[in-house]
Amino acid sequence: MATDSPAADRRTRSGVRAVLLAIGVAVLAFVVGNLLVVLTALVLALFGIALLSAPALQVLVSTVLLQGVAFGGTALLYLRYRGNGLAFLRARVPTLRDVGWIIGGFAALLGLLALTQVVFTALGIQSAQNQIVELASGNPIVFLLLVPLSFLLVGPGEELLFRGLVQGTIAEALHPTRAIVLASAIFALVHYGSLAGSGKFAYLGVVFALALVLGATYELTDNLVVPALIHGAYNAVQFGIQYLAATGGL
Repeated sequence: MATDSPAADRRTRSGVRAVLLAIGVAVLAFVVGNLLVVLTALVLALFGIALLSAPALQVLVSTVLLQGVAFGGTALLYLRYRGNGLAFLRARVPTLRDVGWIIGGFAALLGLLALTQVVFTALGIQSAQNQIVELASGNPIVFLLLVPLSFLLVGPGEELLFRGLVQGTIAEALHPTRAIVLASAIFALVHYGSLAGSGKFAYLGVVFALALVLGATYELTDNLVVPALIHGAYNAVQFGIQYLAATGGL
C-alpha cells in the first residue's frame, strides 16, 4: 500500500499549523476588541454615560476599538513577534492598474450582492441581519457616521487582519487559491456572532462569496490597499442605502 512521502507529510503539517495559527490570531483579535469595548463601557458608566443607550457612541467606540485598535494592533504585534516587517502585508500606493482593479472589484461585490438577493427571493430564503443595522435603525445618523468609518477603519482594519495576516500566513504554507478560500471561510465564520434573526448561514454564504473577491484582488494585485478600498467603498454604499431607507429616501 502506498504511503505519503515525508515531504508531503511535512507540507500537510505545515498547512494545518498555518491555518490554526491564522484562526487563533483572528479569534484573539476579536476577543481583545470585545474586551476593550466592555472595559470602555465600564469606564464611561463611571462618568454617567450609558454606552448601550447611545447608538452613535456605541458604534463609534466599537468600530474604533475593534476594527481599528484590536484588528490592526493584533496584526501588527503578531508580525513584530514573528520578526516580519510591514513588507509582509504587501501594501503600497495604488497604481492606475490597481485603480482599475478597485473599480472592477467594487462592481463585482455589488453584482454578487444583487445576484444573491435575486436568488434568495426566488427560492424564498431569508437572510439574517447584521446587529449594527438593528442598532442604527432607531438613529439613522449612525449610518452616516459609518460611511467615513468604512474607509478609515472598517475596510483597512478587516483587510489588514484577514487578507494581510490571515491569508498571507496561510499562503506561506499552501497554494494561494487555497489560502484565499480558507481565509474567506474564516472571515465569514467570525461574523456569525454579529448576526441577528434567522438565515444566518445564508448571510455567511454571501459574506464568504464577497470575501473571495477581496482575497482574489489582493493576490492578483499584490497590494493590500486594493481590497481595503474595495471593502471600504462597498460598506460605505451599504450604509448609505440603509440611511436612505431609514429616512424614507428610498
